[in-house]
Amino acid sequence: MRPTGAAAPVGAGCLGLLGGWAIRPLSLQLGWTTPEVSWLQVLVLVFVAGVIAITAWVTWRELQVRGQWLEPHRAVNRLLMAKSCIVVGALLAGGYAGYAVSWLGIDAELADQRMARAASAALVGLVITGVAIWLERACRVRNDDDADLA
Repeated sequence: MRPTGAAAPVGAGCLGLLGGWAIRPLSLQLGWTTPEVSWLQVLVLVFVAGVIAITAWVTWRELQVRGQWLEPHRAVNRLLMAKSCIVVGALLAGGYAGYAVSWLGIDAELADQRMARAASAALVGLVITGVAIWLERACRVRNDDDADLA
């Protein structure tokens, strides 16, 4: 199995950017109120990033530092979590960034607030992508051939 390439997160980020940007004009056209990004949403994303980071650190320590092995089902679960969070984190980052961009130049009462919260959530989406890449890399196991070369 190969590490996740750049195409998947970049594609997900672009798709999220387009979708996030379209939410505000589409909701206005349909007569709905525009969605609000709350600090609770940002904090939930921070929590998710923290869980992934702790999992990456523990996995890296077990496999790379101590040279221990994980049970196969745990290794697969962590790798699956890493690969999915890379794509989902990029999708979230793009979606929230697109939503923040859609508020640029709008002279509304809460435009700055919505833009700041969405930008914060986009930043945390990038953090989720980064720590998920770290987790994916931490799941690598050394080959016996690699140990002979060191």
